[in-house]
Amino acid sequence: MIEVKNISFKYAGQKNLVFDDFSFTLKENNIYGLLGKNGTGKSTLLYLISGLLRPKKGTVSVDGIDAYKRQPEMLQEIFIVPEEFDLPAMSLEQYVKINEPFYPRFSREVLEACLKDFELTTDLKLNALSMGQKKKAFIAFAMATNTKYLLMDEPTNGLDIPSKSQFRKVVAQYMNDDRLVIISTHQVHDVEQLLDHILMLDQRSLLLNASTQEIMEKYTFEYRLPQQMDDTVLYAEPTLQGNAVIAKRNAGDPETQVNLELLFNAVTKGLVK
Repeated sequence: MIEVKNISFKYAGQKNLVFDDFSFTLKENNIYGLLGKNGTGKSTLLYLISGLLRPKKGTVSVDGIDAYKRQPEMLQEIFIVPEEFDLPAMSLEQYVKINEPFYPRFSREVLEACLKDFELTTDLKLNALSMGQKKKAFIAFAMATNTKYLLMDEPTNGLDIPSKSQFRKVVAQYMNDDRLVIISTHQVHDVEQLLDHILMLDQRSLLLNASTQEIMEKYTFEYRLPQQMDDTVLYAEPTLQGNAVIAKRNAGDPETQVNLELLFNAVTKGLVK
């Protein structure tokens, strides 16, 4: 379990707090989508959870261990895929030999399967990869660590359309009951079918903290013609297919897939909570 309790944080040299008395709890067996406008602290939150940053006040703990202490028993259970990163000038095989001992449940079988899904070979030279290939190789390594906690910051940036589909397949295939995944993203359509739980950040607070099942039970997401608009509609945006709407779900209404972009816009305008 990840617990964030009453944290305050700001970067050196900046006047404004990124977080102020901010709290929430995350539990295993969930894929969390972390959404928010630029500057709301999504990446900062991932770095606080992984212990790469330290809160000015409050605590961030992973299974009861203070994250900022970066103790070995925590580090072997957490892996972060940042939005941008560099890989060393070596082969993937060399990289794995150096790093797999830090992760007790590292699986060469999972690594090879993920590389195959990403249409990559195992004889990669890391410094010779394109941006998209580098990201896929690193995500494959991340999945192979089998850590209990996996944090991903904009993982689909730089991936082409087929690779985004491969990414969803890889994450879904190697999710298990003990794992907790956080995906911070602006590319909501790339991941909305993966997510079990939605977290929407605003300045210093959570605007929404709900499971996708809870959201689908309360709302329907659909397209309506102008004559179909009624008082059940909570939020609407015009599109070429008609109005994209979020409406109250009544008993007997069919369950609909969550439209994350529409939901985000409605929540940030205060029309859906």
